[in-house]
Amino acid sequence: MTPDITVLAMGGASWPGLGSNGRWVDLLTQRGIAVEALKPANSGFRVGWSEMFRKRFEGQPLKGIALAFAGKSVRGEAMITVAGIEGGAIYAIAVRLRDAVLKQGEATLHVALRPDSDASELEKRLTRPRGKQSVSTFLRKALNLSPVAIGLLQEAAVASGDILTSLNARELAERINRVPISISDVAPIERAISTAGGIPFAALDDNFMLRQIPGTFAAGEMLDWEAPTGGYLLTACFASGYTAGKGVLKWLDI
Repeated sequence: MTPDITVLAMGGASWPGLGSNGRWVDLLTQRGIAVEALKPANSGFRVGWSEMFRKRFEGQPLKGIALAFAGKSVRGEAMITVAGIEGGAIYAIAVRLRDAVLKQGEATLHVALRPDSDASELEKRLTRPRGKQSVSTFLRKALNLSPVAIGLLQEAAVASGDILTSLNARELAERINRVPISISDVAPIERAISTAGGIPFAALDDNFMLRQIPGTFAAGEMLDWEAPTGGYLLTACFASGYTAGKGVLKWLDI
């Protein structure tokens, strides 16, 4: 085919079942365009949960938490999955976490289960007599922690070689707002909401036309940019498509 105009809008690589499989990358690199490697964006992460934790809490949300990594903290929710963790708060911190995991092979994410309470307030509540209550019951009543939050706390303790009953009130209070989760990998790109990488803006002119292929325009998730959520992603895809369309009319002098 030898069209006068071509507009490429083939998406990233996170929805292969619907056609966005990233196979266009090779076609453009063969034409001399240096495409940045596609990576998962707004994605989940893999965690080596114990079988007991995974079976009991898969599909359950951690609500009202704060996540911290590499100097950034975000509030929101996260979902325990069979292979790891995902959700809105995870997506908000995913760029730094993903880049660290891809570079170093692993990373440690910290979860605050009661981010609105400082350690001294939590310690005060935890100094109450536990009596014959189990640790889980005590934490649920003293701090109103959900079963999945308590399970995560116990999971992290075991991974660290500790047991919750061996921690004093101060140590437990500090642990509750800094629960470590060992991230082992990024979830597969096929399960990501969107992808980073793609055609660099340096390869395009102001009208979104490929400099090396006159008359060929590109728009949407093919471009090398990263949206914070799916809504922003759609908005920017539509905007880049609109700009490319205007560029087509300008190129055709219409």
